[in-house]
Amino acid sequence: MKYTVQIVGVGGQGVLLASMVLGNAAMEMGYKVAMSEVHGMAQRGGSVLSTLRFGDDVISPLEAAGNADLIMGFEPAETCRNLPLANKDSIILMNLDPVLPSMVAAGFEEYPDIDSLKKAVLKQNKNLHTIDATKIAIEAGKSVVANAVMIGAVAAMKGFPIPKDILLSNLISQVPEKSRDLNAKAFEMGYSAMS
Repeated sequence: MKYTVQIVGVGGQGVLLASMVLGNAAMEMGYKVAMSEVHGMAQRGGSVLSTLRFGDDVISPLEAAGNADLIMGFEPAETCRNLPLANKDSIILMNLDPVLPSMVAAGFEEYPDIDSLKKAVLKQNKNLHTIDATKIAIEAGKSVVANAVMIGAVAAMKGFPIPKDILLSNLISQVPEKSRDLNAKAFEMGYSAMS
């Protein structure tokens, strides 16, 4: 068994925390785990990509384009930009809440229409699952727990090889004590939204 998750988003969305949670959960299951991260100007809202590979015989943290089993897209435009990492059988989970780049926020450029981004994904891959992770996180209590919502959503994905309880316990162990209840609530809301 080998499984590759490509987690994409922008700086500040918790992409790296999500990859740590999934990676630690995979290790708890007894899998070999390899991870790599690429972050541009992550602190300034730049692109972030984390590759997580786990399984019985994983050596390299890198995966060839088109071999992802799952793309966790924390941001819609970043999900589309990283579609070459997937193939027609990959599962794509896309957060529909955009993070506007500075040029868009300043009014110099326009952000693509969310429906057109969904159509762009569906043109290449029919296994698209969408979630309003940021909106759900705000309902849970704070927008910063959108990554917990995304991890909960992955736990509900058919065929994902790590059980829900192991993902949740690893999430809780990775966040500060004062925000554990909030993260657990966000995780459960993400799980419910997908199941």
